[in-house]
Amino acid sequence: QVQLVESGGGWVQAGGSLRLSCAASGRTFSRYRMGWFRQAPGKERELVAVISWSGDSTDYADPVKGRFTISRDNAKNTVYLQMNSLKPEDTAVYYCAAANPGYEYGYWGQGTQVTVSS
Repeated sequence: QVQLVESGGGWVQAGGSLRLSCAASGRTFSRYRMGWFRQAPGKERELVAVISWSGDSTDYADPVKGRFTISRDNAKNTVYLQMNSLKPEDTAVYYCAAANPGYEYGYWGQGTQVTVSS
């Protein structure tokens, strides 16, 4: 199993940047595919970005392409989400999640709030 704790959320003006971190417990972090999701009020949770166990492969949702970057440091058991050029529509609770190879995301953090003001 793995436990996930997000940090780095907060309030920022449109055009600003934030860097989210997700610290994982356990010694098998490097085997997990990691993802960042977000959920805005009144909306369903959506996938934002994913990264392979090695970090060699990443993918992004269309609304964040070119603005967000996902990365990981397996030595530190941490995955990051660098968010630049933030927009009010990026306001949401951001969650990190872990998935075993071949499985859906089964481990979730508690979430961190990101608020972008216009």
